[in-house]
Amino acid sequence: MTSVETTYSPESLKAELNSKGCRMTPQREVILNTFQTLPEGEHLSAEDLYERLKTQGENISLSTIYRTVKMMARMGILRELELTEDHKHYEINQPRPHHHHHLVCVKTNRVIEFKNDQILTISKKVADKYGFSVLDCQLTIIGVSPEGQRSIF
Repeated sequence: MTSVETTYSPESLKAELNSKGCRMTPQREVILNTFQTLPEGEHLSAEDLYERLKTQGENISLSTIYRTVKMMARMGILRELELTEDHKHYEINQPRPHHHHHLVCVKTNRVIEFKNDQILTISKKVADKYGFSVLDCQLTIIGVSPEGQRSIF
């Protein structure tokens, strides 16, 4: 996994792909651009990305999207999140100052992002104890929001 610049450019993605024996494709560039232009706090599943690109007139297969988001997550470009039980979501991976965590409502699927430096501090202490180097630290709190508590099953 590599550290990510504030904005991951198509050129830096191309260089990294080339170093791993892969090539930059127009589809990969479209996917990267889509994640880079998402509003802050928005996360996409592979299916969400597929639907969004389809409505924009992009013809990228769902299997290509799955392979690409998995590859970009392994490279550290995207951050893979397990926000709901049914599928993973992705967001552009930001450097440490933008590090955040998620609070997820199981009834409304609402996701709230929050920052807490103590979580990263604790994760570093635990990692150090076992000789690990922290690459990422994600805390996802699963619960029921006030709106979810008021709704009927």
